[in-house]
Amino acid sequence: MAKTAIKPTRADNYPEWYQQVVKAADMAEESPVRGCYVIKPWGYSIWENIQRLLDARFKETGHVNAYFPLLIPKSYLEREAEHVEGFAKECAVVTHHRLQESPDGGLEPAGKLEEPYIIRPTSETIIGEVYSKWVQSYRDLPILVNQWANVMRWEMRTRVFLRTAEFLWQEGHTCHAKEQEAIDETLLILNLYAKFAEEVLAIPVIKGLKTADERFPGAVDTYTIEAMMQDRKALQAGTSHFLGQNFSKPANIKFLDEDNVEKFVWTSSWGVSTRLIGALIMTHGDDDGLIVPPRLAPRQVILNPIWRSDDDKSKVLEHCDALAAEIREQRYADERISVFVDKRDIRGGEKNWEHVKKGVPIRLEIGPRDIEKGSVCMRRRDQPSNEKAFVDRGEFIATVSETLASIQSNLYDRATAFRDEHTRNVDSLEDFRAMFTPKNAKKPEIHGGFALAHWTESEEAKAELKKLKVTARCIPHEGEAEPGTCIFSGKPSERRVVFAKAY
Repeated sequence: MAKTAIKPTRADNYPEWYQQVVKAADMAEESPVRGCYVIKPWGYSIWENIQRLLDARFKETGHVNAYFPLLIPKSYLEREAEHVEGFAKECAVVTHHRLQESPDGGLEPAGKLEEPYIIRPTSETIIGEVYSKWVQSYRDLPILVNQWANVMRWEMRTRVFLRTAEFLWQEGHTCHAKEQEAIDETLLILNLYAKFAEEVLAIPVIKGLKTADERFPGAVDTYTIEAMMQDRKALQAGTSHFLGQNFSKPANIKFLDEDNVEKFVWTSSWGVSTRLIGALIMTHGDDDGLIVPPRLAPRQVILNPIWRSDDDKSKVLEHCDALAAEIREQRYADERISVFVDKRDIRGGEKNWEHVKKGVPIRLEIGPRDIEKGSVCMRRRDQPSNEKAFVDRGEFIATVSETLASIQSNLYDRATAFRDEHTRNVDSLEDFRAMFTPKNAKKPEIHGGFALAHWTESEEAKAELKKLKVTARCIPHEGEAEPGTCIFSGKPSERRVVFAKAY
């Protein structure tokens, strides 16, 4: 059996494999606060790149950033009944504004607030209150604002990057004079998210409309990008919501149109979060750890100097510094290539495995013999860890951008092939049950995938899906309508829906 850096392997215990990859890549760790995690430098640097690259795309489409309060008055959430019902069980509530010494010498809350504050689970309600002051005329529209922030949702069962009490995200909130403009905005962002996931994260996604049961609380329509993880479960990687006037009316966001008629605005909201890091791990990671696509990698090339004597050390380090400088002059994806020379005085093998587990795209080993030969020993993270190639130094520099592009496309193609292999049409309830029923109920093996099945909303469908722990992920945008028969109720169905077990 091949030796792997991560134990257990994906096949042996996928949930535990995920936790061990996070630990081995030094991405995050538990904090003293229940349900909250410390995102360590390597994990946070990946989030910084997501933030930086995604923010640039927002600004290219005319959006600007702002920041709104963390605390939301309880009465604001109560304005939209479906919204507050959807988030009520996840809200963290602030009821006091100071501490005082308690009789036992500790501290106790004092100064009870007249109205409790909610730590934002999402910001539609408070941003709507602000927008009601900003908008008076059609000339004030559209408002195209995004916020990078943290939110709090009191999750009972947490998993780092996937479902935590506090997480980082961006949330866009826009106002428009006309309904179609808000719908167009919603779809613009959906397509932007999909393109970002595929081009930068190398994660193939299915774009689609959420069913009513899976819709964002208070939205008219919710659109999603759905990705398949290596355990064949779906992960909702981003959502964009057409809110209609469901939030503008309670918040009183009105304007005078060109004919001096008072109207309510039409709004949208949309967001992605640090959940994308979880998607990255589970889409590309292997039994040796994380694999980071080059377009997202904080360090795209690692130089690992190897020496046995002090004389060798100075010579090798000087050579590596010069080589790193030349590599940095090369460009990939319109940016200078990121290079790091690992000069730590520890064993070469130990350094190598650290960068394997962190998923650095290219690793170079350089010793005195390599310098004499004018070559480098190159290892690609998208290939088995023991594979290496000796490449002429000049040739490596000339082709490093092409190599990074090859790794990027290889990761995307590999993930797409995996998804397609485990996606199929299902035309009977018997086949649907077989697809989503593990052979070992006590220790379920990897099973399932994306089932494309005909469906109509019914009590029969809800009961069966709940029993199998399967959800309707989306009504896909791509592909033509295909009339058929719902596998749950036998009623006519206009088109297929994507079903999967999900995070």
